[in-house]
Amino acid sequence: MFETLRAWRWHAWALAFTASFAAPFSVADQVPSAVRHIVLVHGAFADGSSWSPVIDILLRQGYHVTAVQNPLTSLADDAAATRRVLERQNEDVILVGHSWGGVVVTEVGQAAHVKGLVYLSALVPDIGESAAGMLSRLGAPIQGMAPDKDGLVWLDDPVAYRRMMAGDVSEPQARRLAATQQPIAVRAFSDKVTAAPWRTRPSWYLVTENDKALPPGVQHALAQHIGATTVTLKSSHLSWMSQPHAVASLIEQAAQAAERSLRTAP
Repeated sequence: MFETLRAWRWHAWALAFTASFAAPFSVADQVPSAVRHIVLVHGAFADGSSWSPVIDILLRQGYHVTAVQNPLTSLADDAAATRRVLERQNEDVILVGHSWGGVVVTEVGQAAHVKGLVYLSALVPDIGESAAGMLSRLGAPIQGMAPDKDGLVWLDDPVAYRRMMAGDVSEPQARRLAATQQPIAVRAFSDKVTAAPWRTRPSWYLVTENDKALPPGVQHALAQHIGATTVTLKSSHLSWMSQPHAVASLIEQAAQAAERSLRTAP
């Protein structure tokens, strides 16, 4: 009898011990049915850490999230940095690009395991087109971007940063963003993309209606041109900072829709 009791106690303890280790990893079960790997590509005057509010939300929902650290020195350099991250993903991916990051996403989005593209207030050139050429075509040429002696464009003045990029972000937060902003090489805007993955993959576009950096009219035109599912948000250019839940929700919608598409594909 005592041997039976000891065996029962050992069995109960083993189950509890096993459960204590299994529980932390059950967060992935929160994701309904979705592509679970998300790769985030930042634009000019930002860095990978700028995605933190959105990353926190997606991680809580059980997604595997990686933010690329773009050097912002050329399209080729940024594309290489993003490809290195994509190569580390062992499952299907939703690729997200903000602003200049949209150019990068467009250049690398042909990777076989990229199953959906999310553009946030993004530049989306067509094949053989540069960001500068695209903006000129749409009647919004680049202006007021004077490079320094090294050919870099900076936006490190906190007042100017908030006015252009972050009108609905708190002043202290805008100052922190200005302090950590990454300059971009002006020549990057003349680099031409060689692919248009939005022609063969589902895409989503978030239009920010209170944007002072990229006119909403240009955003609407781009979303229509690529045939994207379009969502509008009354936000500044930095929607992922001012309204992270709305941005995370759009990424989740894309991940779930891409998974449904995969399951119904012949």
